[in-house]
Amino acid sequence: MKYILFEDFSGAPVPVIFPNRIDHAEMREQMPYAKALSAGYVSLRPDGFHCHGNSKSLELQAAPGDAQIIADKFEDPES
Repeated sequence: MKYILFEDFSGAPVPVIFPNRIDHAEMREQMPYAKALSAGYVSLRPDGFHCHGNSKSLELQAAPGDAQIIADKFEDPES
C-alpha cells in the first residue's frame, strides 16, 4: 500500500493509506490539506507497520516516525 502523511488544519499529522495502483500525485490532488509531510509505502508485518520508499511525483520520502503515527491512528482513530 502507499501512503501520504498530511498536516491537518490543526497541525496534527494525518495518514492516508491507499492502493499501489493510485499514484501519490493523484491522491494528493484529492485531499484538502495544504501540506504533505511525507510519502512512501507502508506494510504491516508481524512486528508492526513499516514505512519505506518515497514519492518521486511529490518529492517526498518516508520519515522515521511515520509508522508509529499510522499505528497510533489504528489504536485510537479519534486522535
